[in-house]
Amino acid sequence: MTHAKLIRNIAIIAAAVILVVILAANCFTIVDPGHTGVVVTLGRVRTGVLQEGIHFKAPFVQQIVKIDNRIRKLEVNTEAFSKDLQSVNTRLAVNYRVDTAKSYSIYKNIGADYESVLMVPAVNEVLKAITATYTAEESVTNRSLISEGLVAGLNEKLNEIGLYVTDVNIIDFDFSDAFINAIEEKQVAQQKLLKAETEKQTAITNAQAEAEAVKIHAEAEATTTRIRAEAEAEATKIRAQAEAEANRTISASLTELIIENKKLEKWDGVLPRVTGATGTILDVSALSGSSSTAD
Repeated sequence: MTHAKLIRNIAIIAAAVILVVILAANCFTIVDPGHTGVVVTLGRVRTGVLQEGIHFKAPFVQQIVKIDNRIRKLEVNTEAFSKDLQSVNTRLAVNYRVDTAKSYSIYKNIGADYESVLMVPAVNEVLKAITATYTAEESVTNRSLISEGLVAGLNEKLNEIGLYVTDVNIIDFDFSDAFINAIEEKQVAQQKLLKAETEKQTAITNAQAEAEAVKIHAEAEATTTRIRAEAEAEATKIRAQAEAEANRTISASLTELIIENKKLEKWDGVLPRVTGATGTILDVSALSGSSSTAD
C-alpha cells in the first residue's frame, strides 16, 4: 500500500468517525433540571414536552427548544394615573413561572419571547387599572393591597395561557415634585394639629388630675373633721357617764350621820337668824346669852 493510499484511508476513517460523532450528538438531547423540551419537527411543534433528562431525537430533523419552568423575575417600569389624576411612576418586580404542561402551546402560539410579548403588556394593563382605583396618597399606604390585586389580576389574565404569577413586589413609587411638596406640607400641618391636640389633652388631663386632688383633699378634711367630732362626742359621753357613775356612788355612800358631820364641818359657829310666825326677827345667839345670865 502506497503512502498516499494510506493517508486517504486514514482520512476516510476519520471522516466516518467524525460523521458518527455528529450523528450521535444530534440523536440525543439533554433537558436541564427545571426545564422542559419542546419538540419541533421540520418547523412543526409537537404536542407535549420532554421532561428533565436525556432523550432521543431524529438528527437534523428535530429541534428541541428548552423552556425554563423555574420561577423567573421580571422588572417593569410603568407610568399610570391615580384616582386623583396624579402621575405615578411604578417600578415592579414580578415573579412568575411557565406551566410545564403548556410549554409547547406557549412556544407554538407566542414564541420564545413570551415575556416581552405577553408578560410586560399584561403587567402594564393590570397595574394601570388598579392604580386608577386609588389616590396617589392611598397608593403609598396600600402597597400590600395593590400587590395582592396585581397577583390576582395577572393570574386571572394569564393562567389560561400557562403563565402563573407567584408574587409582585412594588420596588418604588415616584410622584411629581408638586405632589411631593403638597404631601410634605400636609404632613407638617397634620403634625402641628397632632401637637395641638396632644397639648389640649395634656391640659385636660392635668386639670382633671388637679380637680381630683382637690376633691380627695376636701373629702379627707371632711372625714378628719367628722372623726374628730365623733371622738369629742364620744369623750364627752364617756366623761358624763363617769361623772354620773361617780355621783351615784357618792349618793349611795352618804348616811345621815355623814351628812350631819359635813354640816358641822362647814358651820362657822354663828347661829342662824330666823323669822317667827309673827314676823319678829329672833336672834338665836341673843337668846342663848339671856338664858345664861338668868342662870
